[in-house]
Amino acid sequence: MDPVIAFHSGLTVVSFLVFLAIVWWAYGGRRKARFDATALSVLDDEDTPAPPEPNGRSA
Repeated sequence: MDPVIAFHSGLTVVSFLVFLAIVWWAYGGRRKARFDATALSVLDDEDTPAPPEPNGRSA
């Protein structure tokens, strides 16, 4: 087997294993609560207007 082909094949296998590890990490059950809280934190922002300035002018 050509060394370049062996290197490319090995790199493909290693890349696929890294991909599987990232998918396992992202969808693991231990992190679900943290990811859900982070996803919902964007929606927790309160949209209250700023208080008026003391001199009566608005910005």
